[in-house]
Amino acid sequence: MVQVEVSAVVAAAEQLTLAGQWGVARSLLAATQPLDPAEARSVALALAEVSVDEDFARQTQTGAPALAALGRALELLPDTTIRWDAELLHLRSDYAPALFGGAAELGPALVARAVTLRDTAPDDGRAGMAAFYAGVIADNLLRDADLAFAQYTEALKRGESAPHDLVVSLALRHLGDHAHTSGDLQLARAQWERSTELRQKVGHLLGTLAQQTLLCVLLKDEGNIQGSQALAAEVHRWAGQAGLPFIEKQTAEMLA
Repeated sequence: MVQVEVSAVVAAAEQLTLAGQWGVARSLLAATQPLDPAEARSVALALAEVSVDEDFARQTQTGAPALAALGRALELLPDTTIRWDAELLHLRSDYAPALFGGAAELGPALVARAVTLRDTAPDDGRAGMAAFYAGVIADNLLRDADLAFAQYTEALKRGESAPHDLVVSLALRHLGDHAHTSGDLQLARAQWERSTELRQKVGHLLGTLAQQTLLCVLLKDEGNIQGSQALAAEVHRWAGQAGLPFIEKQTAEMLA
């Protein structure tokens, strides 16, 4: 039997998750044999992350067992930081069906949870991620553009301070949305292109394709219909192969 440090397995699973290889990440973690409660807790956290991330990408709701297992691991061996991570995963798990189901009435409570997580985060990277979720929930469920913009700005500040490339990318994506809505196509392009670069840097497949979809919109707005269609066709093909239905649907509409 080959022995591998649990930390190395968890790091590999994180990269596989970013790459949209959730099944491979889950199988790798499931094959791991923790030697103590701390290692078991690390594996449980990683498995919950895989499930929550896949649920959002594929619009499914399968993460409850993994989140429950993480809760049991924390009962056995409590940890403040991992408890915070678990609460963020619960927030993400609750937000996804509210977003895709149009449950706007859940927005105020979800934003409040995100703000609490932001204010209790153990570091800037985590605070930035929580601020991002406060912003995106305010945007998509509350339709409160001012609150959303303030939270994205805070997320960007915290992400740059950490530094945390994914948080910076998420903040720039949505700040770019606001620039685009206001008609500032130059700023939108700068923010969206930087967001795309950062997602490519960390190997985030879903995020990169989502960003390229926005660049399709921008190309069309700039009058480059041919370029927009060409990029949309490529993103559509890739999203279909990766099993990312909402990106596949968005790009199909662009090609219609």
